[in-house]
Amino acid sequence: MEDKKMHPSVDLVIHDSQVVTPDGVVDGDLAITDGKILSVGTPVSSARNHISAKGKIVTPGGVDPHAHIEQMSGMGQWNADTFETATKSAAMGGTTSVISFAAQAKGQSLTDTIAGYAARASKGAMIDYAFHITLTDTTVAGFDNDLVTLINAGHRSLKVFTTYNIQLRDADLLKILAKARQNGALVCVHAENDAIITQARNALIEAGQVSPKFHAKSRPKIAEIEAVERICRFAEYINQPVMLFHISCSEAAVAIRSAQSRGVPVWAETCPHYLLMTDDVLNKPALDGAKWMCSPPQRKTSDQVALWHAIHSGTLSLISSDHAPYRFDETGKLAAGLNAGFHQIANGLPGLETRLPLMFNAMVSEGQGGVEAFVKLTSQAPAQIYGLEHKGAISEGMDADIVIWNPYKKVTYAANDLHDNVGYNPWEGFTVKGWPEHVILRGQTLMKNNTFYGKLGNGQWLDRQRPLMRPIMPTAKP
Repeated sequence: MEDKKMHPSVDLVIHDSQVVTPDGVVDGDLAITDGKILSVGTPVSSARNHISAKGKIVTPGGVDPHAHIEQMSGMGQWNADTFETATKSAAMGGTTSVISFAAQAKGQSLTDTIAGYAARASKGAMIDYAFHITLTDTTVAGFDNDLVTLINAGHRSLKVFTTYNIQLRDADLLKILAKARQNGALVCVHAENDAIITQARNALIEAGQVSPKFHAKSRPKIAEIEAVERICRFAEYINQPVMLFHISCSEAAVAIRSAQSRGVPVWAETCPHYLLMTDDVLNKPALDGAKWMCSPPQRKTSDQVALWHAIHSGTLSLISSDHAPYRFDETGKLAAGLNAGFHQIANGLPGLETRLPLMFNAMVSEGQGGVEAFVKLTSQAPAQIYGLEHKGAISEGMDADIVIWNPYKKVTYAANDLHDNVGYNPWEGFTVKGWPEHVILRGQTLMKNNTFYGKLGNGQWLDRQRPLMRPIMPTAKP
C-alpha cells in the first residue's frame, strides 16, 4: 500500500473525495495551501486541517457570469440586493465568483460608472467578482477613450441592449463591436427586437389584457429570434466574438447553431428558469404571477426540450442565473400599485442561490448530462470564456474555490428560505436532490452546513488583463 506523502506546508486536505477536474473525476485527496490547489489525487497525510469527504462529490466553486447586483434597472428601479446580500446568497448556493453589471446611466462617463460600482462591491462583496460594463450612452464626452482604457485595465466584457429605453442603435452596436475587436473584449447582448415588443405590448394594453399572464405574449418569440439573428450577422460582419444572453426559445437556438456552423464567433447561454419553467408560472391569481416575470419570458415545454438539446450539442455554452432581484412589494414588483399592468412591473427573479442546486439536480441526480457537464456549464466554461484565469476548475495552481456536495440530500424549497433580500423563492415547492454542504473560497470556509462564515469586503475584484478567447465552434451534429 502506498505511503501517504508528507506535505508539512499544507493548510487543508480534503480526504477520500470524488473530485471533478477538467480531465475527469479523480478519487483521492485534494490538498490546499496559501489559498491555492496544491495537488489533486495524491495521498496527503500531514496538514493543518483535514476534511473527510467520503461519499461526497467535490466540484469547483460556481462561476455565475450574469447577475444584477445593486443596480438601477432599465425601468428606473433599484434591485433589491446589495453586494452584501447578493454575494451571501450566492455563497450559500455554492457560487464563489460572480460577474455583475456596472451599468452606465444616461449622461454618465464610463469611468464614473466603474468607480461607483467598484466602491460598492469593495465594501460589500463576500465572494470574488468582476463587472460587465453596460453601455447605454455613447454620446458622453470621452466615451471612446474611457472604453478603451477600461478594457485594457481588465474590464474585458461589455453589455449592450437591443430593447428597453437603454437600447443602442444598430450603428452604435457596430461601433461597439469594432472597438471590442480592436481591444480584446467580449460583447454580451440582450437580444430582443424593441419594435416588435412595443407593438405586441400596445395591442395587449388596448385590449385590456394586462395581467402578468399576458407578459409572455407581450414579448413573443419572434422578437428574440430576429434580434439573435441580427446580432449573429453583426458578429459575422465585424468578426467579433459575442455572447448572447438568456436564450429562451428553440428557434433562437437554431439561429445560433446556424451561425456557429458558418464559423461566426458566437457563444450563447441559457438559465434554469428557461430549462425548468414554462410560461404557466405567470398564470396566477391577482398579481402573484409577477413574481415569475422576466425578459425574455419563460416559453413552452418544446422550447425546454430544444434548449437541453442545444446544451448537449454545444450550441449553448453555459448556464447563468440572470439574477434580477425585486421584492414583491411596493419597493419592487408592486411599485406601480396593486392594479399595475404587466408593462408596469419590474422584470426579473432571483437565482444566484438556486442556480447550482437546480442544475445539480437536473444534470447529476436526474442524469441530464452528468457531473462533468454540470461543472463545465456552471464553472469551467464561464471562467474560461470571461477570462477568470484562476477560477472554475480544480487543478494545481488554481484558486482553491471548492464545493463539497452531498449527492443524496434532498431539499424542498420553501416560500422565503433564500439569503438574498428578495423575500420570496420562485422555486417554492421544488425539490432538489444534491446539496452544497461546504463552500470554500480561496482555501477558507465560506459556508458549512448552512452556516455562513463570510466577511464583508472579503471578495476580490478579478482583473482580466488578457484579451478574451474566441469561440471554438461545436462539432457535434445538431
